[in-house]
Amino acid sequence: MTLTAQSPTSGEPGSDPPVTTLLGKGTEFEGKLSFEGTVRVDGKLTGEIFTEDVLIVGECADVNAKISVGSIIIEGRVRGNVTAKRSVEIHRPGRVNGDINTPSLFVEKGVFFDGHCQMESGSSASDSAPPPRHTGGKKADAQAAERKMLAEPAPPTAVDVTDSLNRQRWGGEAAGETVDESDIAQPK
Repeated sequence: MTLTAQSPTSGEPGSDPPVTTLLGKGTEFEGKLSFEGTVRVDGKLTGEIFTEDVLIVGECADVNAKISVGSIIIEGRVRGNVTAKRSVEIHRPGRVNGDINTPSLFVEKGVFFDGHCQMESGSSASDSAPPPRHTGGKKADAQAAERKMLAEPAPPTAVDVTDSLNRQRWGGEAAGETVDESDIAQPK
């Protein structure tokens, strides 16, 4: 069974489109769902979902589907892979079991996500060849290196202290001279 919903535009620029279709609590649907506008699911849906617009998975919803949308807001349970051209939001008490492919991801503290996430630009989010896993990028690597350089140095080892004492006593390199370890101040 295929369900298609057409939506009117809200007429207000910058506002969220109104929910045009609702699959309410207690509703069960199996098949392909294709729609325009914003659809909210609060019941049970199994199959496939396709839209360029917004899907809202309500807190009571149980969705087991392959999902390809413009944007999705998840507050209920989703089992299956999600591809979103614009964004994915997972809010408490949302649960996602499956992979996510989107250029923008928001995950609220306290949700459950079991799967892989691939983030890339919206123009290639639905391409079949996956790019390499995101590792933080050059900026994150540079920031990590800077934090490491700014960290306090480790306390000197006994060899470092000995070499330092030799330079202080003899004005430069130790030239083979050694210092008795009893001359070195020991940490308390």
